[in-house]
Amino acid sequence: MFSEIRAVFSRRYLLQNTAMEVFMANRTSVMFNFPDQATVKKVVYSLPRVGVGTSYGLPQARRISMATPRQLFKSSNMTQRWQRREISNFEYLMFLNTITGRTYNDLNQYPVFPWVLTNYDSEELDLTLPGNFRDLSKPIGALNPKRAAFYADHYETWEDDQAPPCHYNSHYSTAASTLHWLVRIEPFTTFLFGTNNDKFDHPDRTFSAIARSWRNCQRDTSDVKELIPEFYYLPEMFVNSNGYHLGMREDRTMVYDVDLPAWAKKPEDLVRINRMALESEFVSCQLHQWIDLIFGYKQRGPEAVRALNVFHYLTYENSVKLDSITDPLLREATEAQIQSIGQTPSQLLIEPHPPRSSAMHLSPLMFKDQMQQDVIMVLKFPSNSPVTHVAANTLPHLTIPAVVTVTCSRVFAVNRWHNTVGLRGAPGYSLEQAHHLPIEMDSLVANNTGSNKRQITDLVDQSIQITTHCFVVTADNRYILVCGFWDKSFRVYSSETGKLTQIVFGHWDVVTCLARSESYIGGDCYIVSGSRDATLLLWYWSGRHHIIGDNPNNSDYPAPRAVLTGHDQEVVCVAVCAELGLVISGAKEGPCLVHSITGDLLRALEGPEYYQCPRLISVSSEGHCIIYYERGRFCNFSINGKLLAQMEVNDSTRAILLSSDGHNLVTGGDNGVVEVWQACDFKQLYVYPGCDAGVRAMDLSHDQRTLITGMASGSIVAFNIDFNRWHYEHQNRY
Repeated sequence: MFSEIRAVFSRRYLLQNTAMEVFMANRTSVMFNFPDQATVKKVVYSLPRVGVGTSYGLPQARRISMATPRQLFKSSNMTQRWQRREISNFEYLMFLNTITGRTYNDLNQYPVFPWVLTNYDSEELDLTLPGNFRDLSKPIGALNPKRAAFYADHYETWEDDQAPPCHYNSHYSTAASTLHWLVRIEPFTTFLFGTNNDKFDHPDRTFSAIARSWRNCQRDTSDVKELIPEFYYLPEMFVNSNGYHLGMREDRTMVYDVDLPAWAKKPEDLVRINRMALESEFVSCQLHQWIDLIFGYKQRGPEAVRALNVFHYLTYENSVKLDSITDPLLREATEAQIQSIGQTPSQLLIEPHPPRSSAMHLSPLMFKDQMQQDVIMVLKFPSNSPVTHVAANTLPHLTIPAVVTVTCSRVFAVNRWHNTVGLRGAPGYSLEQAHHLPIEMDSLVANNTGSNKRQITDLVDQSIQITTHCFVVTADNRYILVCGFWDKSFRVYSSETGKLTQIVFGHWDVVTCLARSESYIGGDCYIVSGSRDATLLLWYWSGRHHIIGDNPNNSDYPAPRAVLTGHDQEVVCVAVCAELGLVISGAKEGPCLVHSITGDLLRALEGPEYYQCPRLISVSSEGHCIIYYERGRFCNFSINGKLLAQMEVNDSTRAILLSSDGHNLVTGGDNGVVEVWQACDFKQLYVYPGCDAGVRAMDLSHDQRTLITGMASGSIVAFNIDFNRWHYEHQNRY
């Protein structure tokens, strides 16, 4: 469906500008190759005017889809966002890979990521020691002085008159190297068989140990492989879960799972610590130099020669025009050579890439001995009704950056968010109540005073327990979605006028919970509704501000995009992650199920015995899934269903949330104490001073520096929160 298209990128295929990649709303993408670039342009101008999507601060225009990688880089705001540390190193590297043509849909142009660690032998890894990190100013081939001398001599003594000189005959990213890393998981196993006569590689060449792979790319003159993104998020790639017979090495050891470094007890440790290293200050300070090598001014020309960074000429853009080769055998041979030796990304810069701003500069208080005050502010409402939902949509370019609160009596307030000078001169925020009447609203405000009182007692199912899952606030703060009505609907209200703007039907019983995916401001997102009839319905929230379905021309009666089945009891909690295309839901007495956003039931998340009644779910875009069960029980699952950690606490927890990177869990409950945990193993990192009322709801500001909690007393409390500080205090040694 054209209405599902969210981004269109022009692409290269076999070094020719003849391809195009289309990204859909369900997080899938398809790459097409055409006869010539003129055809690509015709197709792009026949598709919706989406550009390259909303992620990079670029206009949604067809000309953007046809822009060169260098034009996309210069016009985007991503470099500035990375410098200001608004996005992570991982996110920035994915951006650079994406705009330069690297794609998961072409093994010859798979995204490329750097090796960042050098110590794969010690029992303990200290992330404060520079010696444990790779020098990112040098290509892989030049890290070892002896090998660097070999490659320099190879270039200087070049004798082939048919091709220009190069340091390396092999490339840091090829289809073969991608399949080498991913040999244990489908569909890559099948791809490998297709290129290797239906058999695995020789056991001594098969990826079998992290330390061995690192040593090889320091010593072997035919191995200059960099990494792929999966090293930083996919622990399954290191496990032979399909039981493949990968053979026996010459040293008589069987090749099965990948041997991990001594400091990683399980694959999840390796991925987490690798990711921590990638986001560390050492890497942040050097990453621009690696970008210069792969995407920038040291990629080609005299600077590449000086940096020992020249590859075979057929890996570079514009090195050959296939249409000019009239001999079919010669063309076929050239295409085969391009397929086998790898492709260098498009060059983005001809001058040095700017460095990232230092963490000291952006967050000086993190490095001071005197910590910030825990509680920034307490805001008391006239009503004493418990605040059961908090949404902190505080991005500065919003029309109304605000914290929206909803009480269990369905009274809401829109509290404006102002940038101010905070405590001790640090950047901070204050809240000013913009709307709190209670506002007279159709079915939202149980207001027993005034001439225009509106009662909701005849519509709201009194047996529904009002929790944070009963409400959703859109990312622009303009609409509030509410469930729990007798007529089996959920309803959309304007936060500005209080007017009912849409009633959405679809379930056969009362809607018990709602969730939305994160989205860009004013953009589209998914809404999921769960009900007593044990089903979940997936809806689409349009940037035009209403629920739309498969009948977008009739917004009054939208149809759900998908029906998600599998539960046999009332659904009580749900989370949706558009980034991963997944919905995680919990029934009243379990289990928790994982669906795709197209409606496929993927798996059940099975907790230990007595972990039976899920009540809260939080999922991150990195695939971390935290589930809170009754009686203080928590589980951490991988998105593929593996139970990673569990714990029990002596509190009836009412609210949980994960930090944006999924590494930290924040909890609050009836005892009024907010606690911060390391999500991977539930190690406690920080405990805030107890409040005088229970915590019912929580949310984080967009910069992850302020935590807003809704209290049982009807007030909201704003806390300073500093995940970076706890990282430095607790997470440097493994």
